Amino acid sequence: MKAIGLDVGSKTIGVAISDAFGWTAQGLTTIYWNENEMESADEELRKIIEENEVSLVVIGLPKNMNGSIGERGEASERYANYVKEKYQLPVVLWDERLTTMAAERVLLEADISRKKRKKVIDKMAATMILQGYLDSKGGVI
Repeated sequence: MKAIGLDVGSKTIGVAISDAFGWTAQGLTTIYWNENEMESADEELRKIIEENEVSLVVIGLPKNMNGSIGERGEASERYANYVKEKYQLPVVLWDERLTTMAAERVLLEADISRKKRKKVIDKMAATMILQGYLDSKGGVI
């Protein structure tokens, strides 16, 4: 049983996958999609879900610093509902405040060029979202 972590943006979806024990998250890929056509990521996402025998989807929920849900959070909630219906899998929304900024900081400290950072930032943010969820569960998915 594996979990998949998604960092959903308007143009890209960062994807991370857990190990079979639910202890660690690894960045997998970035899916390019059109947010206005939710099905535009279906082919790639379905393939990942099937190949990895995913049993749980964790989607980052970008909350405002005061805890309220803004426009991006509402978009993530819509996508979470879509994924739950489409793939018939349990979906968890996970507070992702500051994960993209944390991922950016890690990449900056590693002296990764701006061009390379842009290619991996979503995948790294998805990894941080999923790892945060896994840590909260103590390795039990």
